[in-house]
Amino acid sequence: MARSSAKPKSAPKRPSYDLESLLAVAVGVFNEQGYDGTSMEDLSRRLGITKSAIYYHVHSKQELLGLALDRALDGLFDLVATAPGDGAPAIEKLEYLVRGSVKVLVDRLQYVTLLLRVRGNTDIERRALDRRRQFDRVIAELVRQAEADGEIRPDIDPAITAHLLFGMVNSLVEWYNPIRHLGSDELAAAVCAVAFDGLRVAKAQDRKVSGKRAGRDGRSPVPARSARKASLEKPDRRSLSAGRARHSR
Repeated sequence: MARSSAKPKSAPKRPSYDLESLLAVAVGVFNEQGYDGTSMEDLSRRLGITKSAIYYHVHSKQELLGLALDRALDGLFDLVATAPGDGAPAIEKLEYLVRGSVKVLVDRLQYVTLLLRVRGNTDIERRALDRRRQFDRVIAELVRQAEADGEIRPDIDPAITAHLLFGMVNSLVEWYNPIRHLGSDELAAAVCAVAFDGLRVAKAQDRKVSGKRAGRDGRSPVPARSARKASLEKPDRRSLSAGRARHSR
């Protein structure tokens, strides 16, 4: 009896992942479903591999969360480590950190998104929130120094200024799309232009130029309401002359 030459069908090959690619997929699922709402079974189905294959790389879902949050936070603290030295003005350091934070957010969008959504429900989340607060304190201190240097308006509390600055940066996760919008450099430049052009105290030369634009003689123009009031209060010379002529007759 002749043997069949047909080869047995091989099972479909499972996708293979290293830790980096596995983490990227896991973070996407955490952002879609919420960390608490994601199980290892969910990750297994999304990855197309068995749970044991996931456990080959990490011990638990919590470990994946910690790796993901550190990926976002490490980017921020790398900026602090590479900021201009002690001799640089505080405003220059502050702008460096804001600009760099936008780039970190764009480059690690999924990781930063996850970081901004944690609420401290686990030890890993609380540790991440503590690191975030450390970074916030660095920013608030630079704002205080810049205010003392006369570079930032003093009528706003430095802590509020710091929160507003990074509130603007963090809001990018809600609408930024790397396919439809600017690249990281252009986006960072736009954020810094809006933030710092509105925060820096105007220099004397700037005020002089502004005054020349306001009025040709260097003085601010009289508001329309004041001008109308002055015209009503100031007697018309022709009317006075005509009145005197009638009286002399």
